[in-house]
This record gives sequence, structure tokens and C-alpha cells, in this order.
Amino acid sequence: MNKGKIMCKEKEKEEAAYHVIHKLPPGDSPYVRAKHLQLVEKDPQGAIVLFWKAINAGDRVDSALKDMAVVMKQQDRGEEAIEAIKSFRDRCSKQAQESLDNLLIDLYKKCGKLDEQIEMLKQKLQMIYQGEVFNGKPTKTARSHGRKFQVTIKQETSRILGNLGWAYMQQSNYAAAEVVYHKAQQIDPDANKSLNLCLCLIKQRKCTEARFALEEILHGKVLGSDDSKLRARAEELMMELEPWLLEPGLLTAPSGSSLEDAFVEGLDQLMKQWTPFRSKRLPIFEEISPFRDQLAC
Repeated sequence: MNKGKIMCKEKEKEEAAYHVIHKLPPGDSPYVRAKHLQLVEKDPQGAIVLFWKAINAGDRVDSALKDMAVVMKQQDRGEEAIEAIKSFRDRCSKQAQESLDNLLIDLYKKCGKLDEQIEMLKQKLQMIYQGEVFNGKPTKTARSHGRKFQVTIKQETSRILGNLGWAYMQQSNYAAAEVVYHKAQQIDPDANKSLNLCLCLIKQRKCTEARFALEEILHGKVLGSDDSKLRARAEELMMELEPWLLEPGLLTAPSGSSLEDAFVEGLDQLMKQWTPFRSKRLPIFEEISPFRDQLAC
């Protein structure tokens, strides 16, 4: 083997190693150059320009649109990212639509577009009920901090309900948020949602129920109860509750409202049936139609 071929092979090995180290795709297309600017040169503005070129050139459009929206979000250009996804998602594959939806939800949250965020979260619940998520599988692989793990449909449903509850809280719609958090906790309980549920109850002066929610954390009955910050916050809220608990007029016995019952019934059906359903509207929203003013349906 001559010297030229040896040098060529060594260069190829170096380039391959370079791409692996920097987590870059191989090649020299607009998308690859955009990733180089994003990850190696730390030039987000230049990366956005090349991501646009990649989308227009049909170069890895799924990845280019998602990566561009993420970089725009990091650069406080959330409104532009929203418009980009809306304008170009029809060029993306069916497999990319779910992750684009998740990106839109995050962007709506960042931009304070609560009505749009709530509507998207409701659509996600509807898709789950109709069996349109996870490609029909009971779990999906997710990533967090470079680690892969499996997420079940129940966990995903609880996560979406938690986000929906948070959005209602930002609108000061604590009755709707309470209902959502109650059901999220029945599906996949954790300390963070317990704390948010407690805040909703306190805002409505449902002090006895709020105390029960806090006790779940303080007695270690829910996942994440060992988190020092959550426990400290729970202890603070318990101390704030004490004066209210001493006033008989503010004591309320835990009882489900008709609004909560409607949510529970609808979501119980969701958990029992994962096959496509004829209705285009999730039963939960049909059930709560008498309460649409509270739930902003």
C-alpha cells in the first residue's frame, strides 16, 4: 500500500473520530455544517441560518427543523420557532410529528401562550386515548442527560396532566388544576404534583385536603418525597396551614366534586382503552362540557 493511500485512510479515521467526539453526523451538507456551528463553534445564529438552508434544500428536514427550533428557543426567539414549526412541519415525516408537538408545548409555555399550551395538551390526551402515540406500542424510549429509559403510556398521561394542571394554575384556575392533579396522582403519583395539588387546595381554602396532600410528602408516601427542597417547601406550607386549620369555618372534609368525578370517569376510560376510538373528541371533554367555563374548554 502506497504512502498516499495510508495518509488518506488515516485522515478518514481522524475525521470519523472527530464526528464521534463532537456528536456530529457525517458529511458536508447544510445540516452537517449547521450542527458544526451549533456544537463545535458555538455559533447559534450561524447555525440557524444553515438549518434554514437545510430545510429549504430538503436535507434531513425532521432533524433540521427540530434542532433549529431548539436553538431559537435558547436564543429567546421562541415566537419565531413556533412559526417555523407551524410553517414547515408538513415537510416532516409522520414519526417526527409527536416530538414537534412536544416542542410546541414547551415553546408555548416559554412564550406565555397558555391558551395554546392548554389546547395542545388536550390534543395530546386525545391522541393517547385514540392510540395515536408511541406508534401503537405500550412504551417509548426517552433520553435525559444522555441516559436512555423507558416511558409507559400511563407515565406519559400523568406527565401531560401535570403540565395541564400547571397551565391552569398560571391562569389562576385552581379548581380545574385541582381536578387535573388529582387524576394525575391517581395514575402515577409523585411529590412534585402533590405539592402543586396542595397549592391549588390552599388557594381554594380547602385546608384539610391540603394537609392530607402535604402529609403524603412528609410521610414519604409518594415518589420523590426524599427531595430536600420539596420536603422543605412542604414543611413551610404545613406551617402556613396551621392557623387556617384552627378556624372551623375553613375546615373541609375530602370529597370529590362532580367536576372531579367527570374527569376521573373520562380518564379511567382512557386508561382502559388504548385502541382507536370513533369519537374525535376525548370522552373526558364531553363529560366536563357543563363546566367548560371553569376548564376553559
